Amino acid sequence: MRFPRSRSDIEHLVPGGRDGRRMLWVSFTDKAGSGLWYGTSALYYTFVAGLAPHEIGLLLGVAGAVGVAGTPVAGRVADRVPLTRLLPAVHALRAAAAVGILFTGTLWLLLPIAALGSLGDRSASVLTKLYAARVAGPDRVRYQALQRTVVNIGFGIGGLAAAVALAVGTGTAYRTMLVGDALSFAGAALLVLRCAEPPSPVRVVATAATAGGEPPLSKAQATGPWRDRGYLAYTATEALLFLDDTALNVGLPLWIATATAAPHSLVALLFVLNNVLVVLFQVRLSRLGDEPRRAAASLPLLGLAFLVAGGAMAVSAVDSAGIAVVALAVAATAFTAAEIVHAAISWELSLALAPGRSQGAYLGVHGLAQSAQRSAGPVLLTSAVMAAGPLGWLGLGGALAAVSVGQRTLVRRRLDRLDALERPGAAAPQAPAVPSGTVTVSGVDYGE
Repeated sequence: MRFPRSRSDIEHLVPGGRDGRRMLWVSFTDKAGSGLWYGTSALYYTFVAGLAPHEIGLLLGVAGAVGVAGTPVAGRVADRVPLTRLLPAVHALRAAAAVGILFTGTLWLLLPIAALGSLGDRSASVLTKLYAARVAGPDRVRYQALQRTVVNIGFGIGGLAAAVALAVGTGTAYRTMLVGDALSFAGAALLVLRCAEPPSPVRVVATAATAGGEPPLSKAQATGPWRDRGYLAYTATEALLFLDDTALNVGLPLWIATATAAPHSLVALLFVLNNVLVVLFQVRLSRLGDEPRRAAASLPLLGLAFLVAGGAMAVSAVDSAGIAVVALAVAATAFTAAEIVHAAISWELSLALAPGRSQGAYLGVHGLAQSAQRSAGPVLLTSAVMAAGPLGWLGLGGALAAVSVGQRTLVRRRLDRLDALERPGAAAPQAPAVPSGTVTVSGVDYGE
């Protein structure tokens, strides 16, 4: 991997010009602060707020459930409100929630505050992704790869600082992490305010309609993503393919602690391995999703990664510490490969399969896949996969490989339909011209 040596190298590396680079700083600032809080939140609620374990579970569960609404709501609003005004407001909400937690020690007051913070977290995620899609244009997949690399670096730095706070173990140390989290959101908001509003296909279509050149709405575009059966089916498969996240962050640590002879300290090393691999390979492998058909063709590779990961997890249950360590390292590497490949594929397809005029609304619905996985994934892994032992991991790997192949079929059919409608003489009217890199397919019926 060649690192940039000059400012001109950086400008060439990062799509989207100055605003693209600024948004990378937004992501870094945001996630460095989040790394501070994620690493200490459970202990903060225990030793500073004085909550019992069951109360912490209730708090996190309610906050997560409320946060699920953030992606569709923020996505729909983003089709009507400039992102450079909406995103700072969301970051301000997250900062206010962090400050509220700092001065609150009662469960029933923490519940609404944490819920608002979670709503802001999920909203910020989809809005940042939408800004990247608009500012980077045709280079959006490469930009997303760079953004994920920056996010992992930010989380890593925040996590190191959190480790220091955990070592100190005082209430002041935990409170300092929460203050740092709030300041990171405030800093992110200020950085977004310095960014220009990127071109939006919504405004392009509105201009064409005013001029009398707007084609009629299709059924899916008129009713939005909730009536678009094809996109909803795609989103449902995405919820399953995002399970690599829960497998790495929940399944792997619990499996090491309860079912293998490997030392518990291996958990931290495998997390470091995950971060290093993402930083090294996310940009390089972004080419797997640089256009829709290549992204679809890469889905079997994703399935293979899941197969290898499931098999390695099953092998790790043998009564040998050495074999368990090697198998778990292979599993962590395979799950990370799935994470990297799926990030590139999902980023491209979630936008390419959506009408340009409703990108925000569609992207918001797609964001529900990750939110749903984060809510249901831990239950699925602990109550079904891990309860079944090694066979459970083998079954999970095989099932996710099958879902990958099934999604490839679904995506190809949808892309074939779009290609047929774009051929000369097709019945669907053509869309007005839009800036390079946007995806506007007016007059196409996405509902089948």
